[in-house]
Amino acid sequence: MGEAAIDDTPALAVRDVTKRYGRVTALAGVSLTVRAGEFVALLGPNGAGKTTLFQLLSGLFVPDTGAVVVMGHDMRVDAVPALAGLGIVFQAPTLDLELSVRANLRFHAGLHGLPGASAAARIAADLARLGLAERADDPVRALSGGQRRRVELARALLHEPRVLLMDEPTVGLDPASRRDLIALVRGLTGQRGLAVLWATHLCDEAEQADRVVVLDRGKVRRDAPPAALIAETGGGTLEAAFLALTGGRDAAAVAC
Repeated sequence: MGEAAIDDTPALAVRDVTKRYGRVTALAGVSLTVRAGEFVALLGPNGAGKTTLFQLLSGLFVPDTGAVVVMGHDMRVDAVPALAGLGIVFQAPTLDLELSVRANLRFHAGLHGLPGASAAARIAADLARLGLAERADDPVRALSGGQRRRVELARALLHEPRVLLMDEPTVGLDPASRRDLIALVRGLTGQRGLAVLWATHLCDEAEQADRVVVLDRGKVRRDAPPAALIAETGGGTLEAAFLALTGGRDAAAVAC
């Protein structure tokens, strides 16, 4: 498949979103966009608000103020088509370890109402693309951590979403598996024109993004390409840029 054209209209738009839990403000006026064909990293330490933002993006909760818009559909008033436009890989593993790879994907296809023949064709194509065709009938328990993440990625892509959310997807993976997963997802931005939002606390992952959104204490501190962040802060590395933007807080919480 050739390179997909990149549309200037955001596939995902977060507009001035605020979320509070009692007296604690988890997100304070957060805005960001991801366009088709873009790989955007959401970089922040633990407690920055990344998890809360992903809960809002995936429809688990609603913002107190502001809007989440997916492919032109406001999540608050038009949730069904908005959610249909999303593919999500959560931080916590969610596969059934006793079922086969194929059975896990068939179950998910059924939840999305995909006809059997269409689902089977998509499952076969995605497993082949992700290097898992020969493991289709193996129980998920028999797979490595990196392979399980690939199955979760295949599952997220089955209904052909336009926006892919990756919530700290490399937690627990070895360096080679981390590298391979990032390369696979980066490839999808060009092959399918996917808009990807990749939450991470790892600077080496964020360095590979088209843009980096630095989130700290529930606020967006900066949104720019990695090279621009480094140049603006003058520190020479993304780690130095991050520390400059966040006042040097929680250096140990971001693995740069």
